[in-house]
Amino acid sequence: MLYKNIHIGKYIKEMVDHKKIPIERICNFLGKDEEFVENVYESQSVETDILLRWSKLLEYDFFRLYSSHLILYAPPAAANKSTTPKSDTTPQFRKNIYTQEIKDFILNRIESGEMTQAEVIKEYSIPKSTLHRWIQKKR
Repeated sequence: MLYKNIHIGKYIKEMVDHKKIPIERICNFLGKDEEFVENVYESQSVETDILLRWSKLLEYDFFRLYSSHLILYAPPAAANKSTTPKSDTTPQFRKNIYTQEIKDFILNRIESGEMTQAEVIKEYSIPKSTLHRWIQKKR
């Protein structure tokens, strides 16, 4: 699964098909009609409260798709520094949290020959030691 372009409706539809959940149950759970559900399948984005309900219904964290995108495609933290001081209450984004899906995605790109280790390190800003640790654990 590529995390660069996210069409959330497509992923929701795939999960519904995979779990074979009837449309009546979906409509009942969401409190919406069939037309709304079909519109969600065609939508590239969904409101967060609706996405949370889909996540509960399908028992899958759809927000992880967006987190994975941030981890893989956000610019390095050093490039994001601004001159305005941040308050201590502002949450800080930690880019060094990698889910198993992210690790598998990256390792599969290396194994398939799509990318070299050097390209992965450069493109995704993953420390060399971290990548080597993942490779050692996979063996």
